[in-house]
Amino acid sequence: MRIVISEFISLDGVVQAPGGPQEDTDGGFAHGGWTHAFFDPEVVGGAFDAALGEADALLFGRRTWQNMAAAWPERAGDPFADRMNAIRKYVVTSTLGDSDLTWENTVRVPGDDAVAHLRKLHGSEGGNLLVMGSPALARLLLTEGLVDELRLIVMPVILGGGKSIFPDDGTKAAFELVSTAQAPTGAQVCVYRAATPGS
Repeated sequence: MRIVISEFISLDGVVQAPGGPQEDTDGGFAHGGWTHAFFDPEVVGGAFDAALGEADALLFGRRTWQNMAAAWPERAGDPFADRMNAIRKYVVTSTLGDSDLTWENTVRVPGDDAVAHLRKLHGSEGGNLLVMGSPALARLLLTEGLVDELRLIVMPVILGGGKSIFPDDGTKAAFELVSTAQAPTGAQVCVYRAATPGS
């Protein structure tokens, strides 16, 4: 499977709490919901529709999965929500048990052996395995060289600090720019694919 990371991201690389004030306040983060002013249904919304439409399964960290599991089931009847609810979902967690996985079609990936499980998923047959949010998981995947594509929705704002998906341990990885699209709000959808060695 191809691992694809799709993120709302600020100009200074922050991905924390794009959706709302209470989504993730770790570290005193006070800008939750910072994407709303720059959201565009055609370009930005279209990028998420396309990413989900091309995915065979979703991959989440525990916090993002819990936020999604609390929101999407009650939106049934909308085509995007119906796809979110029906698609296979994997959640990396050390704290949730199988009985906690109440969101339809969710499979637990044990946190204490996550890298081995993720390598196995990456090497298995299938299409795109899409990561949304989940900054710690995204950072782990980038560190381990398991990311095939980055779809970054860059918002024209700086947030002055917050969670990032990028490794800070000296990891280097080259990506090739595949496409860009600009929304009237100034947001840009940038798609990067992992560069082949030597390119």
